[in-house]
Amino acid sequence: MRVMILEDDHWIADLLKQIVLSLRPHAEIVCLGSVAEALTDWQQQPSDLLISDWNLPDGEGTRLLKQVRQQNRDVPLVMISGRTDRNSVVEVRALGINAFISKPFQASRVAASLDQLLPAAETETETETETETGNHSARAVSDADFVAYLKKLPASELDLPLSKGIRDRLLQSFKGEQLSLRELAEDWRHDPALNARLLTVANSSAYNAAGRPCIGLLEALQKLGAATSLNLAMGLALRQSSTLDNPLLRSLADAHLDASEQLAETSMALARQCSLDPAPFHSAALLHRMGELCVLYLAQAWEKRGHSLGEEQVVQALGQFSSPFAIAIKARWQLPMVLRDLIGACYALPNNSVKRAAVLMRLAACEQDPLADSKDQARLRRLAGLA
Repeated sequence: MRVMILEDDHWIADLLKQIVLSLRPHAEIVCLGSVAEALTDWQQQPSDLLISDWNLPDGEGTRLLKQVRQQNRDVPLVMISGRTDRNSVVEVRALGINAFISKPFQASRVAASLDQLLPAAETETETETETETGNHSARAVSDADFVAYLKKLPASELDLPLSKGIRDRLLQSFKGEQLSLRELAEDWRHDPALNARLLTVANSSAYNAAGRPCIGLLEALQKLGAATSLNLAMGLALRQSSTLDNPLLRSLADAHLDASEQLAETSMALARQCSLDPAPFHSAALLHRMGELCVLYLAQAWEKRGHSLGEEQVVQALGQFSSPFAIAIKARWQLPMVLRDLIGACYALPNNSVKRAAVLMRLAACEQDPLADSKDQARLRRLAGLA
């Protein structure tokens, strides 16, 4: 089964992909961002279902749908668009589309619609055979190959794990249970993956035309709105490896999350003492172990594909890849410089740094470190004006 998604918004495309995979785990999914790419792909290899946005950088998605309908009257077509006026709806209905979904959409409703249109899933026997064959092949790979795999991994594959409790509540909402954004957001402030995802999108050009950096979760939620925020969270929750089921990986992640929470509390208290906004300190503290969490996320994904995973390889990977992965994530997700500077200050201050916020963050990190030099802490307190 093959599904094409034509959508230039990376986050929406990823959510649609995860929705399809939640319904048909073995589907092959291709995500494209331009009409030209989609037309070429269709000619080379027709898909069993097409999902298209209306407005793309090089034209309208209706060009693709018209071309497909000229060649195939049976393949299901789904249009997703913010254009909901009567003339637009009538125009696409004339193309013989099977579903019209308006943005912002509710993920559970999209899933219900797609489930009716997607070809039936493989039979249980076929699925079991596929899985057994894949796992047998995967288990033949040695543990050491996990490190080799990470060396070749593109930045687009880097992500962070969700806490299991948050994922469970999001999936309850996906299955139809009505939960308010407020109920969900109470826990979100403690989750690095959700904070990173929402801050990234809130700072993107699509939502931040003014260019003023969004540096806290509450501000991001207000800027994105309830529907978009919930959809972004759902995209993470639907990923197969979004939570850490392996006890070793979960215990390692808990240690990093505890350290992040402690640093957040200390840095926010110092910020308040200095009459500074605590929001960026909370965000930076929560994200300062993103490299380690990313390695653990990838380790869980590796194991879920059927590969073996040993403690020695996990420890080696954490030591070798935590720092470069954190740098890659900050760059790819384009986190605001104010947050990048504060995250960097958790580890060291630049020699020429005189920014009070960075000094406070460094001081907070030293106060959490039992091996920190007391003279250095005293120096930092003087620099921060707290002596």
